[in-house]
Amino acid sequence: MKKILVTGASGNIGYYVIKYLLMEGKYEITALDLSNKKTLKKLKKYKSRINIVEGDILDNVLMASLVKGHDYIIHLAGLMPPLGDLNENLGNIIEVDGTDNIIKAINKYNPNCHLIYASTTSLYDFSLGASTKEKPKENVLTSYSLNKLKAENLIKKHLKNYTILRLPLVLSDLKREPFIYNIKKNLVVEVTTNIDAAYAFVKAIPYKDKLNKKVFNVGMGENGRVIFRDILNNILKYYGLSMTYILKRGFLAKNYNSPILTDSDELENIIHYRTDTLTNYYRRLKTKGQKRVVQIILAKPILFGSKIKLAITNKK
Repeated sequence: MKKILVTGASGNIGYYVIKYLLMEGKYEITALDLSNKKTLKKLKKYKSRINIVEGDILDNVLMASLVKGHDYIIHLAGLMPPLGDLNENLGNIIEVDGTDNIIKAINKYNPNCHLIYASTTSLYDFSLGASTKEKPKENVLTSYSLNKLKAENLIKKHLKNYTILRLPLVLSDLKREPFIYNIKKNLVVEVTTNIDAAYAFVKAIPYKDKLNKKVFNVGMGENGRVIFRDILNNILKYYGLSMTYILKRGFLAKNYNSPILTDSDELENIIHYRTDTLTNYYRRLKTKGQKRVVQIILAKPILFGSKIKLAITNKK
């Protein structure tokens, strides 16, 4: 039985990675995340079926002990925007130094271990039609994106077994992902959901030979390409107004990028990871929003104002 280590296991993607690995029924799973009540609470339902380790990827001794016994590492731990941009030094420590710590442990104790790393499509410029053939422009990158690029370069330089999956905007739990509000409303974006993103990491495992030493964009393809304004409006329509929306949408810099990916079908054609849709995502939002009657009523004026503004713009 192959052994899988998942870092950042209690995150919105990590949680579903654990779920899908268990559904496969053929892996021994170790879930690694920082020690806190949220981690234990979220992973508690699986505690009899997985090994839960509370710890830090910056811990040399811990990573050495974990890397020795695992065939694959799905590396999801990191510092997301907006904090990843606001605190450049902390982002560098967690993303770059943390990844480097894993790389060193692999090379020293288990060189055949395959690392599957979660990177980002925000490496690309704000132009349409991005692909893995497009070289990231370091001078326009945010701190978060630049640290992801540094980590990628370390992996490419020092490991013989790796796959890098670049994720676009991942639609998931609105309470835990404030970076969704970092995007300009009128940008055309390509997205995915935490369900499909997680499944991509799991499905990559049996295809390790085809994916080895390669970088892929993970997106929903043509069906996941929309004007970001439409996503915001649907959040308000189905989930309602929240303090997160008010604070993050109003005050965060709109510097997160999730461009159209001309080659996002490449990975799908190999591993077939797409099972979710935007329609399904909005349906889940609607279900969660059924008890948020007041919040939905409060959102209506914003939605109405958005329609008027759009109508005026279209007339021009």
